Amino acid sequence: MTTDAHHAADTFDYERALQRCARGDRMALQEIYRRESRHLLGVVLRIVRQRQQAEDVVHDAFINIWSRAEGFDATRGSGRGWIYSVARNLALNAVRNGAREVSVDEETAEALEVRQAMDAHSQTVDAFALNASVGRLNDCLARLEPGRRNCILYAYVDGCSHGEIAQRTQTPLGTVKAWIKRGMHTLKECMG
Repeated sequence: MTTDAHHAADTFDYERALQRCARGDRMALQEIYRRESRHLLGVVLRIVRQRQQAEDVVHDAFINIWSRAEGFDATRGSGRGWIYSVARNLALNAVRNGAREVSVDEETAEALEVRQAMDAHSQTVDAFALNASVGRLNDCLARLEPGRRNCILYAYVDGCSHGEIAQRTQTPLGTVKAWIKRGMHTLKECMG
């Protein structure tokens, strides 16, 4: 990626693109798809663990993004974050609804539990409780060794694959996987 292309990605206005989707501008949805579909697929694939199902979930996520764009509220979070939460929620629902059909390994199960706890906290109506939960998550993240914390954030916020994280951090792939697994276990215990 050239410096100009990287800079252009950094300045993409997700909030404006979602507003355009809400007004029926299909080009805005195509721009979001072009920028995020690969990363969303990585995030979803780590949850559902089956390529075809992950592709289906990403497809459904873009349908939801299109149909629910007018419900996006910039005062409650970033546009990119909202896009990822739509995809993650659909992936979690797919795993919950098809639990007998989908094999979930221990690492994914732990990640699902942490994600479900985060989702439950984010759906809290009480602003004080929500702030306390976010504060607790931040405290738990702050307790992690920086390498583990960064790997978890790259995986679950940026949607990077383990290989991409290894490249970004110049860390062996096995170490990245171990850090994420141990870090997620520590977070799960901390969030208790």
